[in-house]
Amino acid sequence: MATVLALAALTPVLAGAQSGRAASVAAPPAAASGEAASAAVARQARAGADSIPLTLEQALARALGESQEVRLARAQVSLADAQVTAVRAQALPQIDASLSYTRTYRSPFNTGGMAIPDSMKFEPDSTGTVLERLKYLEENAEKAGLGGLGSLFSGLPFGRPNTYVGTITGSQVLYSGGRVGAALRIASAYRDMASLDYREHVSEVGLQVRRAYVRAALSQQLEQIAQAALDQAERFLAQERLRLQAGTASELEVLRAEVAAENLRPQLVEARNGAEVSLLDLKRLVDLPLTQPVRLTTALVAPASVDTLADPDPVRVADERAAVAAADRQVSIRERQVTIARGNFLPSVGLRVNYGGQRFPNTVWGLGGAPLRRDVSATIGIQLPLFTGFRRSAELNQAQVELERSRLQLGQLREGVQVEYQRARGERARALASIAARTRNVEQAQRVHDLTVLRYEQGLATQLEVSDGRLALLQARTNLAQATADFLLADASVDRALGRVPAVVAGRQR
Repeated sequence: MATVLALAALTPVLAGAQSGRAASVAAPPAAASGEAASAAVARQARAGADSIPLTLEQALARALGESQEVRLARAQVSLADAQVTAVRAQALPQIDASLSYTRTYRSPFNTGGMAIPDSMKFEPDSTGTVLERLKYLEENAEKAGLGGLGSLFSGLPFGRPNTYVGTITGSQVLYSGGRVGAALRIASAYRDMASLDYREHVSEVGLQVRRAYVRAALSQQLEQIAQAALDQAERFLAQERLRLQAGTASELEVLRAEVAAENLRPQLVEARNGAEVSLLDLKRLVDLPLTQPVRLTTALVAPASVDTLADPDPVRVADERAAVAAADRQVSIRERQVTIARGNFLPSVGLRVNYGGQRFPNTVWGLGGAPLRRDVSATIGIQLPLFTGFRRSAELNQAQVELERSRLQLGQLREGVQVEYQRARGERARALASIAARTRNVEQAQRVHDLTVLRYEQGLATQLEVSDGRLALLQARTNLAQATADFLLADASVDRALGRVPAVVAGRQR
């Protein structure tokens, strides 16, 4: 035992003094791995200098500000507001004004009036005596009123060369069988649906970003764990080569150490590739250039415990979920559509008021010399379709079927939200319990590895036991990182089941 310890203490001196054939054979792999490690470190240093830090809150803010899904949902809310205004206009009075000018170049009414036959003309002789004129009047009294027929229609607007007409018309729906009121309530419910859908989109984008960030951070942590395991194996390999030079180890033991180190290298490459792919997915969600180096600064940390008593009841969760509330608004819309379909069987009553004026000047701009002829009227109309080819009955049946479908979909959605919430809670509790167990497992695996290395240095353990201890420590660290990520992912799923929006959006809404 003392000899082994003494040789271990003299190893650095022997490594510097000896330059034999064994050292020259073993040196190239070490030099190659050292050069590769140096190149990797140099690349990481350059990437770190150009990379930008990105926290989880910053990722959420960027995604929710640049996401096309969120902007589309926001535009849908604005569209719903405009549609509400358009529907409300149907219940308000409609007022129109018009002004027209007509120039008549030729008309059958501008020929000078009607031509009176000679037999119907009344033409007394103004030079005759009184008796002659009285006698003519007695004989032709019935013709006396026909003499003015030629100019009887001369004052009418027909055939006038210049005509100005101005009209103001107002209309108002007095009764529509409840259709206008139902349309107003449909528009209001649609606006609420758009707002609730926007909240759902924000919550979904927040979940996607949180998942992508956690997975990217987990992949980077797994890469670090794999790199640490490889570094540890290479240090052990270097020690074995020194022991070989000192004559206390065989070439077989060095080869075993090399094989153990090379077996860890594919795991590092796989972990590194997974980290790059996960980071690309995160960049896509937060709208960052794919070639931009990013440094994730939010650590994967899970709390020691979770207050499950503060979790709301699943039934209340379903009632407060934005998607369920939107489905409830959909049921309300279907109910109003049934009201509209029934209103098609009822009459509609409308009021129409018309106020107009006309001028017929002799010249185009001679308005002042022509009198204004006014026209004022009011009309109340009642319209009742008597037969439409059974279209109204079909529309009513269709509206009733759609109402029943929306009610069934609401029930299914409410149950689905409750199941989603319960599943996420269970997964979060499982991950939290797993974290506690795997934390102890990492501590134990680290202890086993350290003791195994010490025993190997003392000649009491084999190289296989050292390799097994290293792999067990690597697996324990990987399991702990995975459990922490599982908890954070489950916690994000709980927030999604509750319909919560990220704090950055909640702050903007307040």
